[in-house]
Formats: sequence, C-alpha cells, structure tokens
Amino acid sequence: MKKAAFVLALCLGAAASASAQNAEPTQQSPAAEFRETQTAAQRGDAEAQFNLGVIYYNGRGVAQDYARAARWFRKAAEQGHALAEFNLGVLYYEGEGVAKDFAQAVAWYRKAAERGDAEAQFRLGMFYDEGKGVTQDYALAIAWYRKAAEQGHAGAQFNLGFSYEVGEGVAKDFAQAVAWYRKAAEQGLPDAQFRLGILSQRGQGVAQDDAEAKAWYRKAAEQGNAVAQEALCKLESCDQAAPK
Repeated sequence: MKKAAFVLALCLGAAASASAQNAEPTQQSPAAEFRETQTAAQRGDAEAQFNLGVIYYNGRGVAQDYARAARWFRKAAEQGHALAEFNLGVLYYEGEGVAKDFAQAVAWYRKAAERGDAEAQFRLGMFYDEGKGVTQDYALAIAWYRKAAEQGHAGAQFNLGFSYEVGEGVAKDFAQAVAWYRKAAEQGLPDAQFRLGILSQRGQGVAQDDAEAKAWYRKAAEQGNAVAQEALCKLESCDQAAPK
C-alpha cells in the first residue's frame, strides 16, 4: 500500500507532479507573444517574467531552454510570484536548467506553499514524508497534507486518509481515514475508491457493508485498478476474505 505521489508531467497545474505551471494561452502568434512578453519582462514585470519562463520551458516561439526558463522564473519568484516559486521548485526537483537539488526544491516549494498553493503544499508534505531535502517528519507531512486537502487536493486527501488508517504522524483513526478517502474518491481517485472498498468490507470506520464495498471496488476497477478488480471478483464469488 503506497501513498499518492505527484506526477512528473508538464503543465498540469494543481494536479501536476513535477511540472512547470502555465499561464493562460493567448491568441497571439508564438513569435509575437514572445516579443511582447520579453519586453515587459525586461521592464521588471513579474507576471511577464513568469510567462517568459513558461515560454522558454515549453519552447513556444523560441528554442526550448530550461536554463533561461529557470532564470526568468527566479526573477519573478524573487518578486514573490507564487507560480514562479513553484516552478523553480519543479526545476530543482527534476534538475532541468539547474543542478538537481532537493533542498532548493523544498525551499521554493515552501515559499509557494506559504502563499497557499495547494500543489506546493502537497509536494512539501511528500518531501517531509519521504525525507527528501529535509529531515523526515511525519507530523509536518500531515500538516502540509491537511492544508492542501482542505483546498480540495485529491492526492493530499488520500495521503491524509492513509496516514489515519495506518497511524503515521497521527493517531490511528479509521473514521477519519474513511472521511478523507471519501473526499478523494468522490473526485475520482481510484486508490481512494479501493481503500474505501476495503474499509467498507472490513467495517473499519464505517458500518460493514459488502454492497458498499462492491460499489467502490467497481469504481476503482473501471479506472483500471487491478487490485480493485481482484477484490471485486473475490467478493462477487462469495469469497469473504478481505483483501490485504
């Protein structure tokens, strides 16, 4: 059983795992957008500096250049631009345009997280959970997961549920596990749907209910969750052994 992790993909915004977050697309040609954005960025406009970083990161109208993306994100970040702070964390995590440095990734994610960015809060929780760039601290992981979860971040909700289920960083509490898994499951997270199925089948934190368990297993299975497919098959075959 594993916690949710962030996904290494580009331009996914709050659902992303290590990726640069993008500004809204414009109707200009890429070349015209670059020229206009560069002019504003050179004047010191933080939003333009952030957007120029995105342009270089994606190679939109210019040759892709992670080092230049990092430089422009840094200029915007140093003016307190939260998404630029987040993106610098991404680049340090992945080693794109800068040397890979988990401690620097943590530092920039923290700045964005303290400004309320839910994805940054989730990732900071993961760093404390895994001890990357910081001393491992489950209590601090929980604190950051909770901040992101309260903003509706499904991965953070799942990880908070998992922590309550196993008693990691918090006292074991199946009712709290169910509550947080349900929030993530209702957003369509298959791992949360699977865990809800297990707890429903076992009667942990919720009344024992095989029909409810089947319903959640089926939702997860329909999204390709193999262990949920197996659990559903066993339950429908009247094998009452709960999945491990």
